[in-house]
Amino acid sequence: MAGDVARKQLQARVGALPWAVRLQLRALEAAVDATQRRDGTVNRFLFSLLVDRQAPANPARPDAGGVRSVDVTVDASTGVRARVYFATGEAGAEADASPRPVIVYFHGGGFTVFSAATRPYDALCRTMCREAGAVVVSVTYRLAPEHRYPAAYDDGEAALRYLAATGLPAEVPVRVDLSRCFLAGDSAGANIAHHVAQRWIAAPATTPPAVHLAGLLLLSAYFGGEDRTESEQALEGVAPIVNLRRSDFWWKAFLPEGADRNHPAAHVTGEAGTEPELPEAFPRAMVVVGGLDPLQDWGRRYAAMLRRKGKEVRVVEFTEAVHAFYFFPALPETGKLVAEIRAFVESVAPNQTT
Repeated sequence: MAGDVARKQLQARVGALPWAVRLQLRALEAAVDATQRRDGTVNRFLFSLLVDRQAPANPARPDAGGVRSVDVTVDASTGVRARVYFATGEAGAEADASPRPVIVYFHGGGFTVFSAATRPYDALCRTMCREAGAVVVSVTYRLAPEHRYPAAYDDGEAALRYLAATGLPAEVPVRVDLSRCFLAGDSAGANIAHHVAQRWIAAPATTPPAVHLAGLLLLSAYFGGEDRTESEQALEGVAPIVNLRRSDFWWKAFLPEGADRNHPAAHVTGEAGTEPELPEAFPRAMVVVGGLDPLQDWGRRYAAMLRRKGKEVRVVEFTEAVHAFYFFPALPETGKLVAEIRAFVESVAPNQTT
């Protein structure tokens, strides 16, 4: 009886979302289910027709918020690209402005769909660029199952090497401070951000020193394990987008064939084995969890693991937030999130080390 009451309360909280948001979430769920094939592949052509609208870059003319964007090739051999967002001031003022921090962003999508050009991600990166005063580099990494683990992590490292070796393209008339580089991502992109940070810092002998990781911004991080968490079970069939069936599909698509969810790419919190080795220079982190997101327990476990390792971490909780709430600018939690991101970025002063 108590379980039924709790479930109805969760359903009521999800049902309190604006109808337009619920409609768009249902459309996304339908598109995901319609394009996940039984053989473990994804019909991306159909997915793009159904929901994955693409936004073009605008290198020549800023948007209403003063943000421009340009697409660049990170690695021609793998086809990895990125979209660079930068805000411009008055004519001629860009060259005189102080160097700006850099946010390298990895989009979500269960490792299987979306890109930097996906409209909600394009809009989110524009907002971060404008509000946080940063140059945002949004990476279009290779997707699973065609490119399984560790391809996405390799592509994330490639983006950092690109910045270290090349810097910004000539079309971007702003200076950046690569000692203030933040790795950020949502859902599967947050997973990528964690692993890229771990790999980048752990390999100083082969890593160009120009890029210093000043912080991690993890939104609705997609970690997992064979054991189901309390939030995964309580929100099964209630919360939008993430359920056990879809989540299992995504992990199976991404992880090496034959691996289970306790693989170290998925399970990073130590309950099913040894905790990951984190270098001393592993950056401070901001971990964002939603109270209506089935992944919330994994986010809290991740933050607890960082604390056990002596790392600085701040958990930001939005009680009424669902997975991917940041897709919807009209939700109050999205505005609060942007403010938290800005404060986190601004908390690292120029030349300040972690």
